[in-house]
Amino acid sequence: MSYDEALADRVRALLTDPQTDEKRMFGGIAFLVAGRMAVAASSQGGLMVRLDPGDAERLLTEPGAEPMVMGSRPAMKGWLLVRGDTLTDPAALKAWVERGVRYAQSLPPKP
Repeated sequence: MSYDEALADRVRALLTDPQTDEKRMFGGIAFLVAGRMAVAASSQGGLMVRLDPGDAERLLTEPGAEPMVMGSRPAMKGWLLVRGDTLTDPAALKAWVERGVRYAQSLPPKP
């Protein structure tokens, strides 16, 4: 399955930071801030979101949020998949993108 190009376009429109870059990863398209992955339009459908691992359990209670699974194994803590059907609301998409961006911005710069 290919990533949702319409979702990727909607994410692109929300990312105004000049340090934002795009990179094909994991069969989808990742959006990086200062070299750190923030979110990605996933090849599994929906949006992969990188966030503080300490917040992940709490955010799993949000509509559409699921643990991220890579292949048959759970991904590292701090990665969630948000189902695409819950991202049709622009405010919901914006909130998830902002969470990913905030976390990426909080990480030390890449060498």
